[in-house]
Amino acid sequence: MSLQENINHQITESIQTQQLILSELAELIEFAAQQIVNALLADKKILSCGNGASVANAQHFASIMVNRYERERPSLPAISLVNDVQMITAIASTQHYDDIFAKQLRALGQASDVLLLYSAEESSLNLVRLINAAHDKKMTVILLDGENESSLSALLHEFDVCLCVPSQSVVRIHEAHLLITHCLCDLIDTQLFGSQML
Repeated sequence: MSLQENINHQITESIQTQQLILSELAELIEFAAQQIVNALLADKKILSCGNGASVANAQHFASIMVNRYERERPSLPAISLVNDVQMITAIASTQHYDDIFAKQLRALGQASDVLLLYSAEESSLNLVRLINAAHDKKMTVILLDGENESSLSALLHEFDVCLCVPSQSVVRIHEAHLLITHCLCDLIDTQLFGSQML
């Protein structure tokens, strides 16, 4: 395969994955956005989290909520559980690595908050414990995963949401999670602040 053919393959595969998201996940993305809006309207907050490369999506979502998406508007309460390296290493060294997120959530989470969780690869025990801690706190969980991940979705409760990207490629899943994140942010802004003037 030539370099140009490789480029064509990468872009074509990404487009195909995004088209599947449009046909298979649009209603669920809308529902997930509504869950977040309902929490924000009730003066609750969104906690975001992920492992590895998913850290970037979790941080990106929280920064958009606090700062802005495509227009100026009031800050929205969101916390990324992946930001505080000192906190994470302290928990990992004195307790256990599998508690690095769950322990933070138990301290910061409240009933009816939302956990937005990104997982593009096989689940780690730290994410399992995080979901369990969120349920203990009576929080809603919105899970963004892919077809290569099944164990986390099995932990979800009736009112949780699973946005499963129809792909087993970790690269395509990360790309899709970013796109879904932007869809969520646009829907949140639209519902809270009205349609943006073009």
